[in-house]
Amino acid sequence: MVNEANDPAACTSATAFPARTIDCARGPAPKQDRSIRTKALVLRAAAELFAARGFRHTSVKDVADRVEMTKGAVYFHYPSKESLAVAVVEHHYARWPELLEEIREEGLSPLDTAAEMLNRAAVAFRDDVVVQAGARLQLERPEIDATLPTPYVDWTELLTGLLTAARDEGRLREGVEPAAAARSLVAGFFGMQHISDVLEHRADIVERWREVGGLMFFALRA
Repeated sequence: MVNEANDPAACTSATAFPARTIDCARGPAPKQDRSIRTKALVLRAAAELFAARGFRHTSVKDVADRVEMTKGAVYFHYPSKESLAVAVVEHHYARWPELLEEIREEGLSPLDTAAEMLNRAAVAFRDDVVVQAGARLQLERPEIDATLPTPYVDWTELLTGLLTAARDEGRLREGVEPAAAARSLVAGFFGMQHISDVLEHRADIVERWREVGGLMFFALRA
C-alpha cells in the first residue's frame, strides 16, 4: 500500500466525491437490523423500476407491489416518490468514493488510477442497477421536484487532480492540459455510456469503453 503522505493521488480522495446529501423530506433513520434490511430492499426495488421505466412511469404502488408491501409501509421509509428518487441518486454517488478507495489501496500511479476508475465505472454502469437508475434519474431531473446534484462536476475534478499529479510525475504527454483532458475524458466516457445504453442497454459498455478509453489514454501518456 502506498504512503498517503507521498502519494500524489491521495489529495484527491477527500474532496473528489463529496457526500451527496440532498435536501428532501425523509423517513426515520432505521435503528433495527430488520428495518435497515427492509429499507434497503425498498431502495433496490425503486432503483430497478426507475432504471427500467423512469421516474414518471414509476409509482410508489409499483415499488410496494415489487417488494410485496403496502404503500403505507413504503411511505414509512420514504415519504414520497421524490424521496425515493433522491435516495437512489445519493446511493449512486456513494458508489464512486468507495470505488476510488478500493483503487487507491492498490497503489497505482495517478494516471493508472484515472484509467482504472473509468474502467470499473463502466462495469458498474453495466452491472449495478443503482448506478443505472441514478444516471437515468439525473437525465430526468426536470421531472423530479427535488434539487439533484449537478452531474459530471465531481468526475471532472477528480480526473483533473489525477492528471495534474501525472503531469508532475512526468507521465502526461507534453502539452496536455490536465483540466481540458479531464473534461474530454468525462465527455468521452459519459457520451459512450449513453450511446451504449440507447443502442445495447449497456450490454457492450465495457467493450466500447475499452475502445474509447484506449485511444484517449494512449493520447495522454508520455
